[in-house]
Amino acid sequence: MFVVSDVLCVPVVQSQYDWGVTYTSTEICAFKGSTVDIYCAIKYPSTISYRYITTGETFWFKGDDTVDLKTKSEYSSRVEYNCDMNYCTLRVTDLRESDSAEYKFRFITNQPGGTYTGSPGVTLSVTDSDLQVQVSRLQVYESYNWAELKCHSSCLPPGHPSYIWYKNGQNISEGTSYSAYFDPADSFSCAVGGYEKSRSPSVYAPKLPSVSVSPSAEIVEGSSVTLTCSSDANPAANYTWYKYHGNPNLHLPSKEPQLILSSILPSDSRGYYCAVENDLGRRTSGLVPINVKCE
Repeated sequence: MFVVSDVLCVPVVQSQYDWGVTYTSTEICAFKGSTVDIYCAIKYPSTISYRYITTGETFWFKGDDTVDLKTKSEYSSRVEYNCDMNYCTLRVTDLRESDSAEYKFRFITNQPGGTYTGSPGVTLSVTDSDLQVQVSRLQVYESYNWAELKCHSSCLPPGHPSYIWYKNGQNISEGTSYSAYFDPADSFSCAVGGYEKSRSPSVYAPKLPSVSVSPSAEIVEGSSVTLTCSSDANPAANYTWYKYHGNPNLHLPSKEPQLILSSILPSDSRGYYCAVENDLGRRTSGLVPINVKCE
């Protein structure tokens, strides 16, 4: 997984007179298994009543439970603190969904009552990788298909992350998007550079559909017959049914994978087929004959 650390300086200051905590971001999104850095800067008076002020204990805590994260068993080997002058960082590794929470920084000075907590803190949201390939444009030139693909996630690091593109499982390109001619049998996926094991699901045009008939035995007038169109596709395919009727063929109203012919008549004895279509292409099944016998 990759590191998600929002270092855009968006000052959010919780202060009282000369006391305060500034977080560089108040909301961070990160993938499960990644590492996150949370930054803050602190300030406090240099003297109070001619007494020099120094910081003693500093720590981070989660939610309203003001207990040092390092003392919690679930964080003991996954948490690091780093403070340099008045700048402090919390690093959490191997993120879990249970780490989703608000994190706050507290510092204690040598001044009686000189304890300060930066509140509100930083809200961390940890989620599974939700990388998806989106088809931004598809054009068909005779027997060739041209697609423009984009890698998308609702949880990505700031800036311009590098993406790796895969065609049929093989590394083919780098960049935010990918454009090329493709064969209907091709599949595409993407990953964030450096974290190739966390790839998006593959997208591909519908596979050649097939149609099954139930019951498969003799079809008698007045009975009910179910035709089922099957095809593998991602994104999911839309279905269209047709009844052979010369040119043009009859477009049936069903948009579902199943077509139900109730109280079937001898006049329904025709060939039937389905078409499946998604953002990457369209395929049509073979013709399936239906022969209805009179009672």
